[in-house]
Formats: sequence, structure tokens, C-alpha cells
Amino acid sequence: MITSRVKQRPSGRTSAEKDAGPKLPSVDEFLSKRDFAGARAVLEFERAGLGPDEAEKRADNLMWLGYCDFHAGAYDKALDSYTEALASAFAPGAARLHAAVCMFYLGQYKEAMDAARRCEESQLFNRILFHSSHRLGDEDALMQYHQKLADTKLDQLSLAAIHYLRNHFQEATDVYKRLLLENRDDIALNVYVAMCYYKLDYYDVSLEILAVYLQAHPDSAVAINLKACNHFRLYNGKAAEGELRVLEKQGNALEENDLVRHNLVVFSGGANALQVLPPLVGFVPEARLNLVIYHLKQQDVQAAFELVKDLEPATPPEYILKGVVNATLGQMSGSREHVKMAQQYFQLVGASASECDTIPGRQCMAQCFFLLRQFDDVNIYLDSIKAYMYNDDNFNWDYGLSLCAVGKYKASEEALLLVQDEKMRADYTYVAALARCYIHNGNARAAWEQYLKMDTSSDSLNLVQLIANECYKMGAFLFAAKAFDVLERMDPEPEYWEGKRGACVGVLQMVIAGKEQKSALTEVVRMLRSTSNPQVEYIVRTITKWGGDNGLEMAH
Repeated sequence: MITSRVKQRPSGRTSAEKDAGPKLPSVDEFLSKRDFAGARAVLEFERAGLGPDEAEKRADNLMWLGYCDFHAGAYDKALDSYTEALASAFAPGAARLHAAVCMFYLGQYKEAMDAARRCEESQLFNRILFHSSHRLGDEDALMQYHQKLADTKLDQLSLAAIHYLRNHFQEATDVYKRLLLENRDDIALNVYVAMCYYKLDYYDVSLEILAVYLQAHPDSAVAINLKACNHFRLYNGKAAEGELRVLEKQGNALEENDLVRHNLVVFSGGANALQVLPPLVGFVPEARLNLVIYHLKQQDVQAAFELVKDLEPATPPEYILKGVVNATLGQMSGSREHVKMAQQYFQLVGASASECDTIPGRQCMAQCFFLLRQFDDVNIYLDSIKAYMYNDDNFNWDYGLSLCAVGKYKASEEALLLVQDEKMRADYTYVAALARCYIHNGNARAAWEQYLKMDTSSDSLNLVQLIANECYKMGAFLFAAKAFDVLERMDPEPEYWEGKRGACVGVLQMVIAGKEQKSALTEVVRMLRSTSNPQVEYIVRTITKWGGDNGLEMAH
């Protein structure tokens, strides 16, 4: 690090200076308040007053300009200052190493490594190479520089950061907590620990730890954003968005922070996604994934596929989303290849040691078995997490369909009825599964009412066929007769008449056994008379005779 400028300036003021009235704050005063824009303005003023023979002071000035720009997040400007300083005969030895740090933050990892390797070895030198190796995926170099890390605070922070970036959140947590015990006054460590607990799905714990930092720095955009993310997981997008609005009340424009803008899209369910997310792809890691989710929700599966087809997944969310896209595309296009790829992605996550006992991991194994049509295994995994997913429409959809597939109709009906999304409830797959459950649970009337609510279409034809066959199988003969009657009137096939005839006779048997209302026979007779078949008169005569013998007035 650059040494403090305070040591370079006298601490007192002369009597002449005192008589001169108020003076511009010094660079050191601005830096002590972390006002890098103010410090930079003073440095620029000083630079303008330097003569051509003051090259050493100019080089020192450039180093401090680089320092201010770096800490203000203007890494490109900082790099320009350090590069200009390097061209001077009085370039400080640290200039090239600081330039390498800027290159790293600009995503120029190879250039950062090349620049750092031209510097003397130091802890900062090793940390730059350590992080760059990780970014470039050079595992051998990563281990080489890992072994050179010392048991110092900055080196251990680097180690924890790499653990975090490699999704080893428990290992990162352990390092941060140890550092926090050793450096209790460094409350920023609470934010890092809170981030780890957020990634480990301990949202309540994350909020509790984060509160310590927010009490001291209530205007921290990073901490407020993390608090909002926890609220999103614990409650909903509206609660999360409310937390972010705190920044507005403090005078911060939400649109100026890329991460906040990104999260507002997520919290609002995708509002302004096409305006906000595309420019952030490549800068905010989750931007690509959330843009894919947006396209999936809009049923634009091809656009989602274009975003992930060249993505080499490295994290569980990336594997999961790539699996979802391939599964959706495969089912829509009938491509077994895409379905098989999806099954493999889900299995990789669900069987991994780090994810097998997490909720997403178990969901992945369930999806893998779902695609393999091994529904008993699907139910084992989904049953283990249902307590955490009670209000999740996608979970209840999958669980309901899987239970239905193995004949657990009571539990299936309960799960399907928990689905709230109207678009999902209108989907034929859902309607058909729920109708099957109604029929097997002794409520054929509810299934019939579902059919009556549908517009005439191929789906309504499929549903009435399902009702006809399932009701006949379950002995709900009145509704089986109604369904076969509809089918026969649409298409007078012999098989529909046979089904209708059997169902009508079945209604008579149920009435005789006292399991059906006698009034149902009137409806049966009416349906039979709509068919021009020689067998009709014999059946009607039999029903009418029985009805007359039992005090019923039958229509003729």
C-alpha cells in the first residue's frame, strides 16, 4: 500500500497561514473521510501547478491519483495514472504492482499476471497471482500460490474469498469467523460472514449478523442490498424491494448501482428485465441466469437456450438452469437428446457431495427421476422437502403429478389444489391430473364440472375421454354415461355406444343397490333415447319397468 501522505506534510500552520482565513481541505483530510472525489480534485489542482522540472513530484501525484480512482471504483482511470507514472524515471517500485491490481479488477487476468510477475515477490504479489489463477482456471498455479499464503489477515481474506467464489461457503465461513474473533473491531467482516450464511440458506442468521454492521453503517449499499436479498428469500419480492428503497430515502439513486438495478428486476418478478439485464451480462454473474429465467417465464424457450447453449456451467445454479432449459426444450420439441442432457445436469447437482442434502440438490434428483419416469423415487425426494416448499407452485405441481402417477390420488389432489397460479391451473396437464384425482377420490362430479367449464377444443375432447374411461373404471357410472354420451354425439363410433350402454346399465345397478339416487334413471333414459340403436328400446323398457314397479314416473 502507499504510505500515508500525512507523514509528508508538516502538521502545524504558520501565523501567516492562520491570518489568510479559511483554506481548502488537504488531500489527507479528504482521504480520512473517504471522499476520493474531493481528494482527486485537490491532486489535480496540485498537478496543474507542477513545473517541468518537478518530475518526481509529478510521479508521486500520479500514484495518489491512481489511489483515489481505484478506491472510487474507476479502475480504468487508476490504470492510466499508474501507467503514466511507470513512464517516469522516478516511477515508484509499487506502480507496476498497483497497475496489475487494476488490470485484475478490469477483468484482464492474464495481463495482471504478466505485470505482477515483473515485480518483486511480496504478499500482494502472491495474492494477485492467486486470484488471477482462479479466474483463469489454472488449478496448478492456484495451488502453487495457495501454498505461499501466510497466516496474515489480508492473505486469509484472499483465501476465504477464493473459497466463496468456488462455492465452498462453509470453508469461507470458518475463515471469516476466525478472523472476526481475532479482529473484533473490523466489523466489515460481519458482512462477509452474513454473505456466507446467505449462500448456506441460513437467512435469519445472516440478517442477525448483518445487523451489527448496519447499526454502525446504516447507509451501506452493500449491506442494505444483502438485507434485501435475505428478505426476498424469507418473505417475497415486495418486502425485499421495500428494503432497497431505504437507499432512495438516503439520497442514493438506485439506477446508479448495477447490482441494485439487477436485484430490483428480480424482486419485481422481471419488470424491465429486457432493459436492465442484457447490458449486465458478463458483469453481474447472476444477470445471465436471471435473463434466462425471464425468457422461460415468457415461454421464449429458444431465447433462453441461446443464452445457455455455450455456457460451461461451473456452479450449481448454472447446472440447474441449463438442465431446466434443456428439459423444457426437449419436452416441447420431443428431443430425447435435450431431455437426456437435462437429466444428466440434474443428476450432477443432486448427487454432488456439496448439494445432495440441500433443498435444490434434492429437487434436482427429483427432476432427474421425473425425466426417467421413476415416480416412486421422485416422491421420496420431494416428500423430504415438502415442509419447506408448501407455497411453491412449481413444487406442488411436480409433487401432485408424481403422486398421481403412482396412484396416490388423495395426496395428489391436496398438492395440486395448493397451486395458485391461474396459468398453471388452466394447463391441460394440471386439469387432467386433478380430474383423475377427483374421480379416484369419489368426487366424479367435480371432474365433470371441470369439463363443463372448458371451451370446445382438443383438450376438452381429451378430458371427456379421460372422464368417460376413469369414471367407468371407478364405478361412477352416471358421469361415465354423460361423458360417453357427449363422445357419441360428437362421433357415433360403436365403442362410444358400448361404453354408454354399459355405463347406463351400471347406473341401474347402482340405483338398485342403493348407491345412486333413483332420479338418475330419468337422465339415463334421456341419454339412451338420443341413440338410434335397436338395443336402446330393450334397455329403456327394462329401466322403465323397474322404475314403474318401484313407484317412479319415467318419461316415455
